[in-house]
Amino acid sequence: MAVPVPRDVQEFLDGYPAVSDDPSATANLEFYSNHARCRPDNRTIDEIHEQWFGDYDKLEYKHGFIQWLFPIREYGMNYESQPLQTHEIASMRADPKIMERILDSYRLMLDFYGMQLVAPDTGLLARVGPPRQFASRYRNLVRSSHNNLRISRILKCLSEMGLEHLNAGFLLHVLNEQSEFGELYSRGLVSSMERWWANCIRNDQEREWIRNIIDRVRHSEGDYVFTRQQYETALESRANTGELGLPEGL
Repeated sequence: MAVPVPRDVQEFLDGYPAVSDDPSATANLEFYSNHARCRPDNRTIDEIHEQWFGDYDKLEYKHGFIQWLFPIREYGMNYESQPLQTHEIASMRADPKIMERILDSYRLMLDFYGMQLVAPDTGLLARVGPPRQFASRYRNLVRSSHNNLRISRILKCLSEMGLEHLNAGFLLHVLNEQSEFGELYSRGLVSSMERWWANCIRNDQEREWIRNIIDRVRHSEGDYVFTRQQYETALESRANTGELGLPEGL
């Protein structure tokens, strides 16, 4: 039985048809150009990247920054931030420095979640640091459910910014951790992954492939295990053929 797609995710998939662009709104572009400070934290994007990386308490208990680091065309809980505008998307995607800053924001949050970006071109992730470090971060992700909403925002933002290939790397890493190692497995994370995260991909083939592999892990009578080898192979297949996939028998 298919899991219903939440309304906010369906609006994202449809490209926000009811949302109009405001040419006068430029807060996200100015922030990512390092010309303006976010509110209420009063930091530039470069200051956040330099000063907050590894500051897990700050990243856990502050809540206003996530709307600035990962703007989307929806209102969040921080009303001092601004929804992303379509004209901002075009300008940000055309600026290599801004695109590198977006990747740095992703790396910042991955580290907070106990992960690291191994290959930006494929989206391949790995655990971060020694076992004690990633285990502590994984426990926090399981325990702190507000991060589930943050991840939905991150995935939507990456898609808007032309970095949607990273989403599969994240989703399949989490699935591998759950399936092969029993990590990151809780009712909240499973629900968020199946209802929200796995749908935050506009590429129809990629979204359906990921949903099918999740369904196979969850409901296979043969106790199907999605391994690290399969994770890496699926991303390699996309790099070589343009589509996620696994060879017969793997």
